[in-house]
Amino acid sequence: MSLLFKSRNSQNERQKKSFLAAPYFFFINLIRQGVHSLGEMWRTPLASLMTIAVLGLSLTLPATLYLVVKNVSQVSSGFEDAAEISLFVKETMSEQQTQTLVKRLALYPEVDKVEFISKGDALTEFKQVSGFGQALEYLDANPLPDVVIVTPTARYRQPNTAKQLLQKLEAEREVDFGKLDIAWLERLNALLSLLKESVITIALLLLTSVTLIIGNTIRLSIMDKKDEIQVMKLVGATNTFIHAPFLWTGIWYGIIGGLFSFICVALMMWWLGAAVSDVAGVYETSFDLIGLTLSEFGILVALATGLGFVGSYLSVNRYIKEIEPDKV
Repeated sequence: MSLLFKSRNSQNERQKKSFLAAPYFFFINLIRQGVHSLGEMWRTPLASLMTIAVLGLSLTLPATLYLVVKNVSQVSSGFEDAAEISLFVKETMSEQQTQTLVKRLALYPEVDKVEFISKGDALTEFKQVSGFGQALEYLDANPLPDVVIVTPTARYRQPNTAKQLLQKLEAEREVDFGKLDIAWLERLNALLSLLKESVITIALLLLTSVTLIIGNTIRLSIMDKKDEIQVMKLVGATNTFIHAPFLWTGIWYGIIGGLFSFICVALMMWWLGAAVSDVAGVYETSFDLIGLTLSEFGILVALATGLGFVGSYLSVNRYIKEIEPDKV
């Protein structure tokens, strides 16, 4: 009886070991096929490099457009909190009444700073800026009104809240009318939204083309190895064994194409960085282009890898089924 129990125990142990070893050998075999497929790619280096270049450039364009949106958003964000309200004082108001208005506005909780510009100072500044100084000397009277510049607090510098504050300030009896110069900002935000939608559309088209390019490349590879696939099916090879090398090829195309795209984008940003700095210097400001971060680089490579897998899977799932030994 003891011998019988020992044989049963040893049999159970062997079954447990085989159960644990199966996933291990499956994983090792999968890695081996991946390395082998990478070597197979470089047996035709020119064709592989051309395919990778096409994939990389196809991914470079949406990545570049994404960076354009990212940098434009950075520029526009610097102006979103720059709202100032100009209040034009009625001509019938005296200087004392205007100063009273300035003091009263300074007590508003929504107001951060108040600046008074008299009509004389406004005319002097206009002469210097406009270049019509001599022509303005012939005017009988100063046509400009007194102006009060109101700078809202951070909470009221957004377009919607600034408009509400403008309506409140225009209700003051000394104020003729007010002006909030945010129309250009709203137009900029509308253009930025249009740019984002355009980038998404172009990116979807290009990513679809990447998938189709990889799928067509894998299809040609399957047709080239048709005889080998028929032989493998004759000897009883599993679908996983037959499909894996082609799936790995698509994945490798995606990974290397993503790296190629990142290098192209980095070189482009480096090339344009000096030109952008020169333009910023002309406008007496500083602006540095923002490139891809490490997380965005990872997303780019992961996206390219996913597209490579999808393209190769579609081709493998369709064309390998059509290859049967009885059709030799």
